[in-house]
Amino acid sequence: MTDEISQPRMILYGRRRGRPLRRHRSDLLETLLPALRLEIPADGGRIEPARLFQHPVSDLWLEVGFGGGEHLAAQAAANPGVGLIGCEPFVNGVASLLQHVEARGLENVRIVPDDARPVLDALPDASVGRVFVLFPDPWPKLRHAFRRFIGPDNLPRLARVLKDGAELRLATDDWQLCRWMLEHTWRHPDFEWLARRPEDWRVRPDDWPQTRYEQKAVEAGRKPVFLRFRRRPR
Repeated sequence: MTDEISQPRMILYGRRRGRPLRRHRSDLLETLLPALRLEIPADGGRIEPARLFQHPVSDLWLEVGFGGGEHLAAQAAANPGVGLIGCEPFVNGVASLLQHVEARGLENVRIVPDDARPVLDALPDASVGRVFVLFPDPWPKLRHAFRRFIGPDNLPRLARVLKDGAELRLATDDWQLCRWMLEHTWRHPDFEWLARRPEDWRVRPDDWPQTRYEQKAVEAGRKPVFLRFRRRPR
């Protein structure tokens, strides 16, 4: 058996750019991003987590679609012994995270300004202690439901890279997407839903920093849900 992996063609939906960036954020894409960018092995090999960070880390966490980066930066600052990989194809979001990293002097962050799926395919088995998928695009039209990140295509990817007992954290303010994510993940044999009472999914845990999108949702009168799943033992 070989450790090499194939990379089938993947289509990435959603926009890449928003409003023109301010000068400093634009400069960070040229100066700071190259130092933090995680490159996927071109030969189909695996990423080596131990070599990603300047200092040894006790665990590896991954955020899929980090938006403005405030959650990822807060987690990195609160957990300096953990290495965090953030994946986000939206250039404005990448620039925002870079500004957070610079302001906080974070040394435990690596960035993939692109699709998260090739990263998941390149990580070793059971190498990740926590994954965050927070307020992803709900793709509300039924014909677009296959574009939702949490579903039958990506749950096996997540199950493969997550360690036994590792945590998958999902959040949304869209009830249609909530039902979709809950149904697919709860039914997947590798995941256990950790909720035991309504407060477990209605209230954000203390170690779960608020995102800018969550704040906007609350201000607009929408109620976010916070779903936590554990990777079952192999």
